[in-house]
Amino acid sequence: MGAFSIWHWLIVLAVVLVLFGGKGKISALMGDFGKGLKSFKKGMKDDDSANDDADTTEKKAINAEAKEDVKASSSEKDKATGG
Repeated sequence: MGAFSIWHWLIVLAVVLVLFGGKGKISALMGDFGKGLKSFKKGMKDDDSANDDADTTEKKAINAEAKEDVKASSSEKDKATGG
């Protein structure tokens, strides 16, 4: 058998069958891989936009509370000064 044992030939045969064993197997695998990658990127983009929306909502709430605090403190100053 030369330098290769039976296991080496079986591995070579398996690789050949995977590569050339059917019509379009590799292209189908690559197509599925591409779809999975697109789905992953879309999910990451959606997740980032959801986080941005949550951050914007939180910032608006903080700004509203700050404005209310400013109004309340100015009302207290007016009362203290008698105005």
